[in-house]
Amino acid sequence: MSASGTLPNLDHIPPPSDNRLALHVTPAAERALRRGHPWLFADNITQQNHEGSAGDLAIVFDKKRRFLAIGLYDPQSPIRVKILHQGKPATIDGTFLAERVKAAIALRQPIAETDTTGYRLIHGENDGLPSLILDRYGDTLVLKLYSAIWFPYLADLLPVILDAQPCERMVLRLSRNLQQEATFGLQDGQALIGDLPDAPIIFREYGLQFAADVVHGHKTGFFFDHRENRKRVQDIAARHSVLDVFAYAGPFSVHAAAGGARSVTSIDVSAPALEAAKANMARNPKAAQVPHEIIVADAFDALHDLAQQGRQFSMVIVDPPSFAKSQAEIEGALRAYANLTRLALAVLAPAGVLVIASCSSRVSADDFYSTVHRAANDIGRPLQEIERTGHALDHPTGFPEGTYLKCLFAQA
Repeated sequence: MSASGTLPNLDHIPPPSDNRLALHVTPAAERALRRGHPWLFADNITQQNHEGSAGDLAIVFDKKRRFLAIGLYDPQSPIRVKILHQGKPATIDGTFLAERVKAAIALRQPIAETDTTGYRLIHGENDGLPSLILDRYGDTLVLKLYSAIWFPYLADLLPVILDAQPCERMVLRLSRNLQQEATFGLQDGQALIGDLPDAPIIFREYGLQFAADVVHGHKTGFFFDHRENRKRVQDIAARHSVLDVFAYAGPFSVHAAAGGARSVTSIDVSAPALEAAKANMARNPKAAQVPHEIIVADAFDALHDLAQQGRQFSMVIVDPPSFAKSQAEIEGALRAYANLTRLALAVLAPAGVLVIASCSSRVSADDFYSTVHRAANDIGRPLQEIERTGHALDHPTGFPEGTYLKCLFAQA
């Protein structure tokens, strides 16, 4: 890739402040930070020398007033400090950021050797750059920010990113919460480098072609965390009749078809998403030859209707959105996973393959897997596990809350 765009003028954004915050914390927070946890919650701050602004450096001291950690202060978030470094004192500057960016991008180098041009380059806290996501879509990079802490550092970050991963364009995405804050004139979906694309961006995943709307699409336009699970589906899909539930733009559907499935049925509540799925199927000659049915409907309703019709599939893939965004929603999420398991098994042919996933960090792996097994046992379809999987290589996990993706391959 080559960099064709020039760096934007960011002079209107105040540079990093010389203001330094000194914080003392609870014993529990001190222990967590020593273990390398990247979050310091506001409730765990016991002493603070003065008020701070987004992006101010916050130095955390232990009970003996020794350096414990340093991070970026976020007055708008209950996660008041996003930790950058723990242990010995460190200088947070362009060199520090460059090392983090280069290390993250180097970790993903093996992915580029799998005929793949769509993947995550920086995965937030797990790559030591909290609240910052960088995804690659071919010659396009998408930078997504989840906190205002990074605005003062953009002038330092962009040249570093461009040096480590040259691109034709870079699109800025801002989280919904961040769009409600002061953004110094920066807007969700604007081009930071180069021009905005006038059509979806085409990228490859294990040689298959997909399109992503990087300007308006969910997250940064696509979901890369399941990439390796999609390849697993492709590897075992031959001669299967496949039902893809919560199909979105069809990545599992396309991989199944490319793997030699006899037929693929995709369910999603979004008609535009399923139109994108049809287009993605058509982009790949082998997949395009496979009969492909789309059903625009609520997934729970559609599964119930298919069972009533006596429809059967030899592989059912269930990849729902997060059901638990807070602690209070965990119980309801587990009920939803149990219900989905029963509904999926009602349309799964004997000795068929079930692939079911959870993308909620609030739901533990033990609770998810035990819930699925219990639901299967309750209806007399015990599961024989094939494999439990998680995040792809480009979604490393460095702390418990960062481990959100759980996926079960099983036979019933």
